[in-house]
Amino acid sequence: MRNPEQVTPQRVRARFGRGEALAHISHLDLMRSWERALRRAGLPLAYSQGFTPHPRISMAAPLAVSVTSEAEIMDVYLSRWVAPQTFLQALRRQMPPGIEVYDASVVPLDMPSLQSQVRFAEYRVIAGKLEGPADVSGAISKLVAERNIAWHHTRDNSVRTYDLRPLISGLWLIGQNGDDVVIGMKLRSDPSGAGRPEQVLAALGFTHPPKVIHRTRLFLETPRGQRR
Repeated sequence: MRNPEQVTPQRVRARFGRGEALAHISHLDLMRSWERALRRAGLPLAYSQGFTPHPRISMAAPLAVSVTSEAEIMDVYLSRWVAPQTFLQALRRQMPPGIEVYDASVVPLDMPSLQSQVRFAEYRVIAGKLEGPADVSGAISKLVAERNIAWHHTRDNSVRTYDLRPLISGLWLIGQNGDDVVIGMKLRSDPSGAGRPEQVLAALGFTHPPKVIHRTRLFLETPRGQRR
C-alpha cells in the first residue's frame, strides 16, 4: 500500500544566507539561481498554472543589491512529500558558491504567504567616519527621540515625501573600529513600508554610503500573532 505521505503536497521553508560572492546580483537573478538549483536537485517541484508554468517558490523579503545576509527565508512547494533532511542534502549539493542553506522545515500549506508574515528586518551596518561631531551614540539617541523625520526619496525623476521615523523600530551602536562605525538597525518591513539602512545612515548624518549592509534577522508574525 502506498504511504499517504508520499503523495501529499508539501510546503518546505528553507533558511539561507547570501555571501559576498553573490552580493551584487539582483533579486531576479537570485530567484533564478534557486530555480536552477532546485531543478538540478531532482526535487518534485510544484508548478504554477498558466501558459508559462514556473516552480512555486517565494522569498520572504527581497534583498537589495550589495546586501549580504544570514537570515533569508524561502518557501518551496513540492508535489509530494520529501523529508526535510533529504530536501536539505539534495539542495546543498546544487547551490552555487555564495549561498549557504542552513536548515529546512515543513510548514502548513494553508499558512498565509511568506511575504505577508514579514514584519521587521534587522541589519548590521558598517559605515565610515561620522562628519562633524563624532558622538555616534548621541546622534542615534537624537534620531530615535524624534517624533517625525521628513524624508525625500527621488526615483525615476519623481520625488516621494514620507515620514522615515515609523520605519525605525530600533537603532543602536554595536562598536567602533578606527574610523569605521558598526550600527545595529531593526527596521519595519511589511506591506505598508520598508526601512532602508542607507537612508537611516543619511538621517544620522553620515555623508558616504555604507561600507557593508548585512541582514541578520527577519521577524515573522505567525497567524496566531506570535512573532519569531
